[in-house]
Amino acid sequence: MPSLANSDELIFFVNGRKVIEKKADPEVNLLFYLRKVLRLTGTKYACGGGGCGACTVMVSKYNPETKKIHHYPVTACLVPICSLHGAAITTVEGVGSIRTRVHPVQERLAKCHGTQCGFCSPGMVMSLYTLLRNHPEPTPEQITEALGGNLCRCTGYRPIVESATTFCVEPAICQMKGSGRCCLEQDSEASPGDRREKVCTKLYDKDEFQPLDPSQEPIFPPELIRMAEDPNKRRLTFQGERTCWITSVTLSDLLQLRASFPHAPLVMGNTTVGPNSKFKDEFYPVFLSVLGLPELSSVDIGSEGVTVGAGCSLAQLKDVLGTVVSEQPAEKTKTCQALLKHLRTLAGAQIRNMATLGGHVVSRPSYSDLNPILAAGHATINLVSKDGERQIPLDGPFLEGSPEADLRPGEIVLSVSIPHSTQWHFVSGLRQAQRQENATAIVSAGMGVRFQAGSDIIEDLQLFYGGLGPAVVSAGRTCSQLLGRHWDDDMLSEACRGVLDELRLSPSAKGGMVEYRHTLLLSLLFRFYLEVRQGLNQLDPQKFPDIPEKFLSAVEDFPIDTPRGVQMFQCVDPSQPSRDPVGRPVMHQSAVKHATGEAVFVDDLPPVDQELFLAVVTSSRAHAKIMSIDASEALALPGVVDVITAEDVPGDNSHNGETLYAQKEVICVGQIVCTVAADTYAHAKEAAKRVRITYEDIEPRIITIEQAVEHKSFLTDEKKIEQGDVEQAFKHVDQVIEGEVHVEGQEHFYMETQSILAIPKGEDKEMVLHLGTQFPTHVQEFVAAALKVPRSRIACHMKRAGGAFGGKVTKPALLGAVGAVAAHKTGRPIRFILERSNDMLITAGRHPLLGKYKVGFMNNGVIKAADLQYYINGGCSPDESELVIDFVVLKSENAYDIPNFRCRGQACKTNLPSNTAFRGFGFPQATVVVEAYISAVAAHCGLLPEEVREINMYKKVSQTAYKQTFDPEPLRRCWRDCLESASFRARKQAAEEFNERSYWKKRGLAVLPMKYSIGIPIAFYHQAAALVHIYLDGSVLLTHGGCELGQGLNTKMIQVASRELGVPPSYVHMSEMSTVTVPNSLFTAGSMGADVNGKAVQNACQILMARLQPVIRENPKGKWEEWIAKAFEESISLSATGYFRGYQTHMDWEKEEGDAYPYYVYGAACSEVEVDCLTGAHKLLRTDVFMDAAFSINPAVDIGQVEGAFVQGMGLYTVEELKYSPAGVLYSRGPDDYKIPTVTEVPEEFYVTLVHSRNPIAIYSSKGLGEAGMFLGSSVLFAIYDAVAAARRERKLSSALPMDSPATPEVVRMACGDQFTDMIPRDDPSTFTPWSIHVS
Repeated sequence: MPSLANSDELIFFVNGRKVIEKKADPEVNLLFYLRKVLRLTGTKYACGGGGCGACTVMVSKYNPETKKIHHYPVTACLVPICSLHGAAITTVEGVGSIRTRVHPVQERLAKCHGTQCGFCSPGMVMSLYTLLRNHPEPTPEQITEALGGNLCRCTGYRPIVESATTFCVEPAICQMKGSGRCCLEQDSEASPGDRREKVCTKLYDKDEFQPLDPSQEPIFPPELIRMAEDPNKRRLTFQGERTCWITSVTLSDLLQLRASFPHAPLVMGNTTVGPNSKFKDEFYPVFLSVLGLPELSSVDIGSEGVTVGAGCSLAQLKDVLGTVVSEQPAEKTKTCQALLKHLRTLAGAQIRNMATLGGHVVSRPSYSDLNPILAAGHATINLVSKDGERQIPLDGPFLEGSPEADLRPGEIVLSVSIPHSTQWHFVSGLRQAQRQENATAIVSAGMGVRFQAGSDIIEDLQLFYGGLGPAVVSAGRTCSQLLGRHWDDDMLSEACRGVLDELRLSPSAKGGMVEYRHTLLLSLLFRFYLEVRQGLNQLDPQKFPDIPEKFLSAVEDFPIDTPRGVQMFQCVDPSQPSRDPVGRPVMHQSAVKHATGEAVFVDDLPPVDQELFLAVVTSSRAHAKIMSIDASEALALPGVVDVITAEDVPGDNSHNGETLYAQKEVICVGQIVCTVAADTYAHAKEAAKRVRITYEDIEPRIITIEQAVEHKSFLTDEKKIEQGDVEQAFKHVDQVIEGEVHVEGQEHFYMETQSILAIPKGEDKEMVLHLGTQFPTHVQEFVAAALKVPRSRIACHMKRAGGAFGGKVTKPALLGAVGAVAAHKTGRPIRFILERSNDMLITAGRHPLLGKYKVGFMNNGVIKAADLQYYINGGCSPDESELVIDFVVLKSENAYDIPNFRCRGQACKTNLPSNTAFRGFGFPQATVVVEAYISAVAAHCGLLPEEVREINMYKKVSQTAYKQTFDPEPLRRCWRDCLESASFRARKQAAEEFNERSYWKKRGLAVLPMKYSIGIPIAFYHQAAALVHIYLDGSVLLTHGGCELGQGLNTKMIQVASRELGVPPSYVHMSEMSTVTVPNSLFTAGSMGADVNGKAVQNACQILMARLQPVIRENPKGKWEEWIAKAFEESISLSATGYFRGYQTHMDWEKEEGDAYPYYVYGAACSEVEVDCLTGAHKLLRTDVFMDAAFSINPAVDIGQVEGAFVQGMGLYTVEELKYSPAGVLYSRGPDDYKIPTVTEVPEEFYVTLVHSRNPIAIYSSKGLGEAGMFLGSSVLFAIYDAVAAARRERKLSSALPMDSPATPEVVRMACGDQFTDMIPRDDPSTFTPWSIHVS
């Protein structure tokens, strides 16, 4: 192996500056190098696996063959720095800066309100910037494709897409007659009475945008062009701490190296080797790479087919195939067309630009989309070694890894040849994934058939499937048996039976979903059968009849459209002074900094002298005794400073039922047993793997709610509310039904993982912590208890968090204390940043819920009695479970007035990580049960669910089941407006007509009302404080007890201060939340942030203005600065503390009554979906949301909250699925395994209206809207079930089906029973252990 002395200099450019790295380490990726070496922290870490796009940067390379510069996006977390020799990197800092010039793409993202928490914003900017460098006037389709690899958890994507479409020649946003005004915006010539209710749709002024001038972009460094054209390029070697990277510049040199190092991976895009090294602990002492080898990037389009170099990226392959398809006759390009279709949705744009054709082929992923198609199209692989060239077929034996069909030692893939198809040859690629784009296929297929010319007699048949095991498999035996058969229904039946028999999975197969995957085998085969029938019909309509018209929809893919919509809100009163920002759509206070990457998050803080990095060691058992912990091997590794255990906690290791370090016993998989502190995170992580823990299992091991109920394992006593006489009412109704609904959990997936920087001060036992949290006081409490010091010695600083959604209420306290103990023991600062996989494992999320109902009703749909029983899976410790079950019970009626009503609830204790607060706090789960029984009642009465909802909805001033009085008028208004604006009845009729015409695709609609309570039934939880300083230059420093999580809280507080003080918002500065400036603050949650902190800020400002009144009266025409100077001269204090005592709520659980909440937010949503009954996939066509906002302090912020919550809720109810093993191990630990919505899941049409009402109790008559939209996402769930019900009715199946959540493709497909699901073998559950289980 080459020695360190032989290491070469690595040369590349970053943002126009030359970087020379003399000690390039192959194990260092670009993300680490940018953040930790170059200190360019705008590029963010969010997943580390290339699945989220937060670390997107632009790579530019010069091609000496074509003399062109190629710009493309990559995920920096997967790019080894050693692969960048001769490349130019552009990060978000190089695009634009508030210190120099903000680029138009950054400006528009900010001004169009496309940022909330801002953590994903730099990645969004880089994806769009790269697109604009290649296409200055992009199409909407190009924008959607460019953003497909970027995840956002806050915004719901709509404003991000809209910001990008402002660069299009034809804007995608609604306009009327070229005026730039929306067709729904009301005429300004309205009467004075109407003007108060005037509706606006303009959230930003596009006239403010600076134009995009491509000529002003930075030039490509000329030095890199000279390097690329240097005829004397030579091999490069980079020797790292453990590994060596060798880059070849000639093919002969590469082949020589390949012969010398036959087991070394040839790294091109690093999209396979990188994740395997990072997540599967695969180690390679040597990496081989290439620099600009034309032999690996050549493309040859000939008469027999197309040959594509193995070094071509998948994005380049897409371009090549696009050219072939556009230039060649359609009959010759069937394989190319099939590949092209999959290349649009395979991964995201970044991965497609990194991954290469050769790498994809030779790595043979079992879930591959492309390899089955290549095999079905009879592609061949062209190999080369120092001994010469040869060809092997890309066929079943190769894909299954058969030694005789594989590469020989020393060989590499030179290219792949794809033959042209012929007239009587059909090739298709099919797949089904959890979501439409950027998701690994559950089952993929490549299918090809060739007929005897002029007939439908099968001459050759190829059926390849991915997703069924460790390799792509071929149904070779079945194909052989079908040769010579006619392409007819009998052949299809035999093919289905044969495929099932040949490719049957074990019932406990890895990946689970066994029956669904079996069904997909047949569903995809059936679709191919129909496609071929269509193709034969086009060749000879007389000889080959077309498929039935009702089956046509089966062969149509769901389109990927650019989302569009309109946002409506109350206009500001024309008489309001222009300087008063309240009620105006003001841009997020940090939006521009988000877009430029200059907003500082915890891990962006500069290194602290002598800081250490912390890695966790977690339990691998759900319930066991700890027999021993051996850290000797870990402590012996270089860079390791210490291992911290429970023995090192000076104070409380268990505080309020929450344990920092496991001691003697572990109670869940993922519980922290110890931590390792080291000089680098890489050293800490490696040492953590070397800690040896021995266990002895303890019974019982309780994982599911059913197991907890069986063992009477509960965290809380039962909570109950009841009104009327439920048992008596059941005796006097026409019908009584019973049922149960399971709602699975949800991962927060905030983009910024839990992050803590703990700094011991060395004096008076003080400790300073910087962290992203919703509850700094809670962190202070836990740290003080753990260190056994007064809380006054602990200072917690919270600038901003990269998303939270409830996941940063309690968890940062435990993790902060873990980090503080490590800082205390080592005496050095600790940087504790959880990797995504550990974050998901340790912190858990939304409570899974089991709801059981018994409902009595009349035949006309009037519900007389309801009896509900709820259980939630709380996990292994109390956390927030008691409060969540309180909310579940109190909110369980939703919008319905049921005279005899009983609800009981209990939190179960299980051996899972403790579930915690999550946006909506139990309401999104519990109310699904309510709407499920409403739908069940409708089915039994022969009514639409919407009719039963309206019949039973609150209609007049009423009392809730816990006897709190409220007026449902805004609820009724939202409901009526939603039905009317969404044209529900007309669209319902249209959907029914569509369903009559289509057998395999069905449309469904659902409209849901919502009565959502704000706040908490405990009065002191609503108190808040603020601190306002006015300085002598007139500037204002504002601090309050709330935390900025992306919800625009600080923006609204600046608006409040601006109005109350009468100064422009630019005068008001928000620094950070700190326990030093505002002590004893409560959590920022429950949609109360602006409510309570706004009142406190208002109070502080009013105190100051009262003090200034004598000065103002003396000089009423004076300027603000003059008043402040005069006040100081007169010794008037210019600092004030504001305080809000809080809403006086209470709940008496013994009496089962109380004024539990200060007020309600009302709303309604209508969603329409189209469901593919063959695969279970769905497409969200349109959503209309009406939200009672009362008076919106900031319509842009509030609409962003509504849209973001809706999309997050839609994810909960459709694609987000947590999978656990029966032993309690969480499988879903990153974006590869857990799918949140992407830009393609957003409604094609998305209309949001903020409905005006009054709410005198809150500041400026506003309402908190942060959480309410979450539940409205369930309108998608019930629209899906409406479509499923239509399919079941047509198939003469029972319309009664469990309405569980999430309605994943698996759930939907299996609910749409048909001849294919009937063929699937069912294994006896008692005979096997499933791979995964539901924990609700």
